[in-house]
Amino acid sequence: MKTKRTFLSILTLCIALLFTACSGKEAASTEKSQDTKTESSSVSTDDSNSKLDNLYQQENQIFADHEDVWNKAFGMMSKSAADQNGNYADYLADTVESNKDSFTDDELKTLTADIETIRKIEEQIAEIEKKNTGSDNTDQKNSSNDASPFKNFSGQDYDGNSVDESLFSKNAVTVINFWFTGCKPCVAELSKLNELNDAIKSMGGEVVGINTETFDGNKTAIKEAKTLLKSQGAKYRNLSIDSSSDAGKYASDIMAFPTTILVDRNGNIVGDPMLGGIDNQDNYDTLMKQIQSVIDADSTKK
Repeated sequence: MKTKRTFLSILTLCIALLFTACSGKEAASTEKSQDTKTESSSVSTDDSNSKLDNLYQQENQIFADHEDVWNKAFGMMSKSAADQNGNYADYLADTVESNKDSFTDDELKTLTADIETIRKIEEQIAEIEKKNTGSDNTDQKNSSNDASPFKNFSGQDYDGNSVDESLFSKNAVTVINFWFTGCKPCVAELSKLNELNDAIKSMGGEVVGINTETFDGNKTAIKEAKTLLKSQGAKYRNLSIDSSSDAGKYASDIMAFPTTILVDRNGNIVGDPMLGGIDNQDNYDTLMKQIQSVIDADSTKK
């Protein structure tokens, strides 16, 4: 996925639930693994990353300053088909425009002004990223295309049991749902995800939740997530993973929450991510069709 920001840090900042691991903007700038050929190129890269991080923080602060209205906007992104190569400001503007009747005049003014500020910041980000494009970046992209972020997967469930990539090999399809505790649309679909998990068990499938606030074994966040899951009757497996892992970095590029993806038996991501909760019946039906497709393909290979 692109090295752009995510809504993880945005949403989290907006509701005062700060966490570093799930900050796509921060991860995009600080977790770039490039082979340094010379000392000067290393300094140059560090400087670029520092500038990017500063710009990402500026954007995050905008969302934090107007947390109520932006949190409202984020909750309306359930059917967004975010173009990962598109303009971030345009993505926000399109989302607001398609839901403008849900906002007051004052809210629309705030959102519009913020988006224009973000657009200017995005121009600076694009310029820096353009300068950073080179052979090292090309190698990194080729590598990311060849290897799924779940090929060397590892984590722990909330009871401390270790999990590795065999999680996927045991299932025809694994439904991975990325969420966090303060995300209202995420919480709203928890019981439906549990229903989905029960429905696909006999089909060779499993639902797995990854709460981004529980990254790096955050005990407080894990305790809160466990309490919330129990209150919603969600018994399917949830995992804590390292923010620096390939899967953790993948999560940092997610554009909106909740996001659900399908992973096949070999740890490969299948199809496009689904943005939005499956408590929406249309989303649920669409996801079930995708799940059945992966299961059918798995049966054919046997």
